[in-house]
Amino acid sequence: MQDTHTPNVPRIDIPSLVNGWRQLREAEPGLRARDAAERLGVSEAALVASRVGDGVTRLEGELPQLIRELPALGRVMALTRNAYCVHEKRGRYDNIDIGDAMGIVLDEEIDLRLFLRHWRYGFAVRETSRGRELESLQFFDGDGRAVHKVYRTDETDRNAWRSLVHRYTGAVQSPLVDVVAVEDPLPARLDDAAVDVHSLRTHWRALRDPHDFFAMLKKHDVTRTQALRLVGTEFATRVNDDAMRGVLEAAATGGEPLMIFVGSPGVVQIHTGPVHTVNMAGPWLNVLDDAFNLHLRSDAIASSWMVRKPVPEGMVTSLELYADDGTQIVQVFGKRKPGIPERDDWRALLGQVEVFT
Repeated sequence: MQDTHTPNVPRIDIPSLVNGWRQLREAEPGLRARDAAERLGVSEAALVASRVGDGVTRLEGELPQLIRELPALGRVMALTRNAYCVHEKRGRYDNIDIGDAMGIVLDEEIDLRLFLRHWRYGFAVRETSRGRELESLQFFDGDGRAVHKVYRTDETDRNAWRSLVHRYTGAVQSPLVDVVAVEDPLPARLDDAAVDVHSLRTHWRALRDPHDFFAMLKKHDVTRTQALRLVGTEFATRVNDDAMRGVLEAAATGGEPLMIFVGSPGVVQIHTGPVHTVNMAGPWLNVLDDAFNLHLRSDAIASSWMVRKPVPEGMVTSLELYADDGTQIVQVFGKRKPGIPERDDWRALLGQVEVFT
């Protein structure tokens, strides 16, 4: 995590930003920081940094080592989100394996895939929200987007939390961050006619591990939604945009265990297990369970797809939702492990989803 400010980067008027944030919170107590930052014309990281010294502490040091120390905190709440979906999971950080660029957290409850080049800034945050005192560790990409947050719960070891924050407190507590654009590693090919569809289908048919999917997209220089449009119904079928609600409600009724993936630039967070309480609140489709919450902007869904990928045990099928800008909002599978065929009850559940017409 870096703590410098480049002179060529325009400085933010910190007092005006702090005042604007305060006014928004007074007018809309439940407003999320990301949405407030968008209204104020800054990144979320810049908004958080503006409060350094007032409930916010800038962190510095080796992030991989900080992540390795999270198990000492006990049970916490892990939060990963993109612009359209929030994934919250209670549990422990355990079974951590981190390399130079990637890492995993593989506890039964908190299950993460980490892409460390996107972890640039870190802050410890204390704030009041709807009458509750919240403490969190918040991490951001170089362009100021949140990649992951860790919230203290009643089951968290407070002394371990304080000790970790103390050890990683930055020597310089600047209220400024430098925004550095993060390049998309897969530029969009806008011309469908330029794609070798036969080669794409052949490669797709030869897949044996879903983890090889991104490498296939990169080889053929296509985005995810472009590949889904072009590959044909053998592997991808567009379905109605209420499919996600139907799948969650059916799974809550029938007890089918799911795997629900939500990604930020630096993390993919996974819930594995059943869902129980599903409801709508305005445009938000919610799962509100004791250890798992999901909040999805249903009005942001531009397309929904049933996607099939070959594995040695047959096919695995996912429901995938995309926003208008091509962002993958959420991905859902039936619960499975490598070496085990896809569950019949998951396939039966998907058989009830209506095809887009």
